[in-house]
Order: sequence, then C-alpha cells, then structure tokens
Amino acid sequence: MRKSVLKIALLLSVSTSLTACSMIPDYLRPAAPVAVSWSNDASYEAAEGLAIAHNLSWQAFYRDPALRQVVNTALEHNKDLKLAALSIKEARALYRIERADILPALNANAGANNLGTSDESSATGRATTTQSYSANLGVTSYELDLFGRLSSQNEAALNEYLATQAARNVVQNSLIAETVNAYLQLLANKKLLSLTQQTLDAQQRSHDILAQSRDSGIATQSDVARAKTAVETARVNLFKYRRFVQQNKNALTLLMGVAYSDALIPEANLADLVLPDNLNAGIPAEVLMLRPDVKQAEYALLARNADIGAARAAFFPSISLTGSYGFASDDLSNLFASGAFGAWSFIPQITLPIFKAGENKANLDLSKIRKEQAIVSYEKTVQTAFAEVADELAARATLSAQLDAQYRLVEAAQSVYDISNARYKSGIDSFLSVLDAQRELYAYQQSAIELERARFSNLVDLYKVLGGGSGGK
Repeated sequence: MRKSVLKIALLLSVSTSLTACSMIPDYLRPAAPVAVSWSNDASYEAAEGLAIAHNLSWQAFYRDPALRQVVNTALEHNKDLKLAALSIKEARALYRIERADILPALNANAGANNLGTSDESSATGRATTTQSYSANLGVTSYELDLFGRLSSQNEAALNEYLATQAARNVVQNSLIAETVNAYLQLLANKKLLSLTQQTLDAQQRSHDILAQSRDSGIATQSDVARAKTAVETARVNLFKYRRFVQQNKNALTLLMGVAYSDALIPEANLADLVLPDNLNAGIPAEVLMLRPDVKQAEYALLARNADIGAARAAFFPSISLTGSYGFASDDLSNLFASGAFGAWSFIPQITLPIFKAGENKANLDLSKIRKEQAIVSYEKTVQTAFAEVADELAARATLSAQLDAQYRLVEAAQSVYDISNARYKSGIDSFLSVLDAQRELYAYQQSAIELERARFSNLVDLYKVLGGGSGGK
C-alpha cells in the first residue's frame, strides 16, 4: 500500500508540475473619460482629498448618536443587504468550484465482484462461483492545463467574486445614504408639522378675536371669513404633514428592516445635527476608482478579459489523465496481504479540436464582444460617478448661501408680520395685510426647513458618491 501511495503521489507531482501558459490578454485599465478633477485649484493636495473621501468611515462621518442608531439598525437587519451578503457567499462557492478544477481529485475506490455459472454454462460441467476484491487510489479525468483554459476560468470566477463583494459595498453605501436621508426627511416633516400646528393655533386665535370683534361691530364679516380661510388652510397642511410623518416612519422602518418602534427612531432636532463639510471640491477624479460601483465594473471587465483566455485555449489540444494503483485479490481477508498483487492503470487521453462548425471561433468572438461591452459599461460607470460628484459639489457650493439668505428672508417676513399686526391693532391697516404677512411668513419658514434638510442631504449624498468611506469600513 505504501508503494501505491508513492506512485500516485509521483503521478500527481508530474501532472501538476506542467505549468500552464496564459492566453489572457494583457489588461490595461481604460482611460477614464472624464476631467482630471472637479476644480482647478492647484493648491489642494490630491493625497489629502483621497484620504478624506476614501478613508473616512461612516462611523466617523455620522457622529450624531441618533444617526448612528438608525444606520446601525439598518446594517444589521436590512433585507437587501442580507441578500447582497448571500450573493457574496454564492460567488465564493462558485469560485472555489472553479479553483478546484485546476487540481487533480484523488479518489479511493473499493469493490467486490462475484461471478456464478450454472452446470450448463460451465466449461467443466459443474457450477462455479468466483470472487474477486480490489482497492485502489486513482485520479479520474484530470485535465492538464497546458494552455491555461482552467486557470483562465478560475481567473474569471475570482473577479466575478470580487465584483460581487464590490456590489455588496454598493448596496451598503446606498443603504446608509437612503437611511440617513429618510431620517432627515422624517425630522424635516416633524418640524414642518410642529410649525403648522403653531401657525394653526395662531390663526385660530386671530379668528376667534375677529369673531368677537365682529359681534362688537368692530371687525367685518369679510375679515372673519378671510381668517377662517387661513385657519382651514393651515388645518389642511396639518393633516398633510401628519400623513407625511407616518409615511416617513414607514419608509424608515422598511430600510431598517425591523418592525416599527418609537425606541428605534430617536428624537432629534434637524437644526442640531452636524455633518462634516470638509470634502473639498479640489479632490482629484482618481478617487472615483475607489468607488465600489466603479470597482465592480472593473472586476467585471477583468472577468470578461479572462474569458478571452479560456476561449483562446479551446483551440488547442486538451490532455486528460486517468490513473489508479491498488490491490486485487480473490480473498477479501488477503486483500492487503503480501501475496496480493498490485493492480494499476494509466490512461492518458488527448483531444484535438478539428471541426466544430465554427463553435470555438464564435465563442472567442463572443468573449471579445462581451469584453467590449464591459469596457463601455465601465466607462459609463465612471462618467456617471463623475457627474454625480459634480452635481453634489455644485449643490454644496450654493445651498449654504441659499439657506443663509432664506433665514434672512424669514427674519424680514417676521418683521413684516409683526408690523402689520401692530398696525391692524392700532386701526391703521385692515386684517387683510395681517393675513398676507402671516401667509408669507409661513411659506418662508417652510422653505427654510426644506433647505435645512436639503443641505444635510447634500452632504450625505456627497459622501456617498465619493465612495462612502469604502476604505475606512
């Protein structure tokens, strides 16, 4: 038995020592069809930009405890992220299957053969029974990868696996951004709901005062009717924002992947949130190469490049080996005894493709076309990424100034309302001017809250489109 194992080991060492030549084309990353950066500011350090955008983990970016709580819950329970994680396990298993084909499989086999003949069929005229037993180790149909077909398939499977890992990071980055944005929208609508309730209360008080004044002959029926219109308008908005708040809670709990609970959605004030604002516009476009979706597209391109190597290798002969060595005996008890004789077989087989009706050529053409498709997809992914960053940088450049201007507009509208109300109480102006001033103030306050949310969402989306801290997780 010891000699048999040595012979099998020798067979394996000889077969695996035959190194394959690779027919995979040399890979050259396609040039990014975008500008070098989003800014001409030469004073900005490119390395600093990469470090900020790539290495800032989501925990470091979202320092607010409320934001961390909702994001952590989503990362633990969101079903889309779990599906992405299972896809990684599936791709890993497929890669292991492809990788296993490169190495020979060693099998142990044992068998028994019983043959009986009748009196009529026996050469001696007497019924006989013969028995034989065997045990061996063998290699079954192991293909020598002389031209790199198997290694090319393995390379393709590896890059498919890496692409799946990158896809999971795409899902995670999108999930974090969507969860935070949903939470910001909830806070904004809660604030709008509170504002609307305050406005409704104020307008109801004005209406009640006018109704009393009308009974005293001071106010007119027209003033009371206008005040009633303002009250009901605010009431309509109140029900609208109540609906929005509940829908926001539903959307957020769906992203978080859990049943709704007030404890899982912490209370916070939109204006009190703080997010880093140091993602400089001068960061180089090279940072896009670190985005998970760009990585995914490049891994897919590498896989299609490896497919060409496998298609090329199909034009060349394939050599497979089948061999075994073991023991045989007519007595089971003596199978491994010194008297048992060795049984061995060695069956090399070579297959040379001669005529396949153009199948191999078609497969090679198909693999080249798919690589061209992958190149176009990669370039489109890079261009889309560049445009997304450009949009968020453009928004960031104006949102802060717009919000400051909106705050000043609210202050001015508040002054107009206060003056109009004082003039009305003094009998100088009609109540119509008060209603107009109050309506404008409410509209400007609503816009300010929406701009607060938009500014935070811009920072969230900018962080996401710059890679979402894919190097700092």
